[in-house]
Amino acid sequence: MYTISKDTWNTKTMVKISVLGVISFILMFFEFPLPWLAPTFMKVDISDLPSLIGAFAIGPMAGVIIQFLKNLLNVLIEGTTTAVVGELANFVVGSVFAYTAGIIYHRKKTFNRAVVGLILGTVAMTVVITLANYFIMFPLYAKLMGLDMQVFIDMGKAINNNITDLRSLMLMSVVPFNLLKGIIVTAITLLIYKKVSPILKKQ
Repeated sequence: MYTISKDTWNTKTMVKISVLGVISFILMFFEFPLPWLAPTFMKVDISDLPSLIGAFAIGPMAGVIIQFLKNLLNVLIEGTTTAVVGELANFVVGSVFAYTAGIIYHRKKTFNRAVVGLILGTVAMTVVITLANYFIMFPLYAKLMGLDMQVFIDMGKAINNNITDLRSLMLMSVVPFNLLKGIIVTAITLLIYKKVSPILKKQ
């Protein structure tokens, strides 16, 4: 299991991780729906970007810590409407994305390994978030909002007539939505990483 070494774990590193955590939190506010693909309450943001950059430049565990800081700040500043379950799910999913991409990249730091890591991270993230939505998040949202699950299914059906139940909603809406989100974040990461990594690697 990859961990940050004692030599790497210092005050400067913690400051860098903290700054990335704050940036990640701020990026959560810049979100947009994909109404042609998923219900409008599902929104795309690029708040996973700083954790991916941190996972590449510092180490996989840095990506996990950045995800933790992002969601902690969100709970403390914005509050929670899901009894912290939503934030916990966001933390787990984002951590899976960042850690998977980071651990693969750090085994051999090449562009191709970065691409492979981000692709596998996207797949892993999509699997985890789909399972979380199916078993936890959608049922929880329905309960907290006093809605029947059919409401969400109908939202999906309005986009795709083949959506008839929760399972088809996951497969035909949630899965492609998160794959596309992963592709967007992956593309931005690959575009800017080399430009910002010298700053993070500077001692």
